Amino acid sequence: MSGIYIHIPFCKQACHYCDFHFSTSMKKKEDMVVALCKEIILRRSEINENQIIETIYFGGGTPSVLSIQELEQIIRTIYKNYTVCDHPEVTIEANPDDLTKEKISELTKSSVNRLSIGIQSFFEDDLKLMNRAHNAQEAMECLSMATREFKNISIDLIYGIPNMSVTRWKENIQQALDFGVPHISCYALTVEPKTALETLIQKGEIAKIDDELAQQHFEILVESLEKAGFEHYELSNFGKPGYFSKNNTAYWQGKTYLGIGPSAHSYNGKQRSWNINNNTKYIKALSENKLPRDIENLSIKDKYNEYIMTGLRTIWGVSIQNIEHEFGSAYKNYLLKQAQKHIKEHLLYIDGDTLLVTKKGKFLSDGIASDLFLVNLD
Repeated sequence: MSGIYIHIPFCKQACHYCDFHFSTSMKKKEDMVVALCKEIILRRSEINENQIIETIYFGGGTPSVLSIQELEQIIRTIYKNYTVCDHPEVTIEANPDDLTKEKISELTKSSVNRLSIGIQSFFEDDLKLMNRAHNAQEAMECLSMATREFKNISIDLIYGIPNMSVTRWKENIQQALDFGVPHISCYALTVEPKTALETLIQKGEIAKIDDELAQQHFEILVESLEKAGFEHYELSNFGKPGYFSKNNTAYWQGKTYLGIGPSAHSYNGKQRSWNINNNTKYIKALSENKLPRDIENLSIKDKYNEYIMTGLRTIWGVSIQNIEHEFGSAYKNYLLKQAQKHIKEHLLYIDGDTLLVTKKGKFLSDGIASDLFLVNLD
């Protein structure tokens, strides 16, 4: 076992681009914490005694809306019901407006040892366009305080924002580097269906996403962070040596994890399951000692496709030998055949036993992976 993910489905306000499950009402927060702890207890039988929890990750939503007491209540429940390693990575996603001096001080005395801060941009115009709950000043102030108290900090930045010039993007990157954080996660702004961003673009109130500009931002990002000593270990993640996210790494390497909370996903190597994405129904089900989830048994084809998708996003790539060992020679031959055109276009390359994405192909890695997916094997 690698880790436990806890989804905290509350936010102060809705970001225009977000399609994750959350509520802006905090009325059910206390009931939700009780339900989360109940699910943790009910699912302990899914983990055998030999499996050790190495990471605990609070995602969302906005986990930093929880009090320290609520966070510790959940963590204590995990420790009581599972075998946890001596020094687990315990991460909490946080928004800058929640990270007051008092909150940061409380977190230093808690079990949390890693912060993932949703900065997104250091510029006011960008934050307003995305409808973020914090402002640029709060972004700067929270990082000034947090970096004095925590060594292990990650920040999120978003590129490809409409009207974000190359100059502004470079300034965003430099600002992050000036704070000395050892991990940076960067994502291209994506227009998800049924989001406020999609509606605003359709109405012409926000400019359309420029894919060419996003790719230019990505290339600048990779060059800047690698020059600054970061390793580009996964498509969206950059870490200094010793500061790769253990939670992220486990996911991309296909390790098993338990997802707790409404809309949370779990994976045990053979099955994938996901909880209902409704707070009221989730709380009610757990109060009746029921697990409100669906389960999918993964086929060999599903497992192959997932390994291709996750592997190509990382510096570890896809092991050709592992493909043959886990799925058979027919799968290996199919992979090598499908990869040929991308190898000729210098988007993929083979290093020994490993199929990897080239620097040129990194921005396109998800599309390349989908072309290697297996639909039918005749």
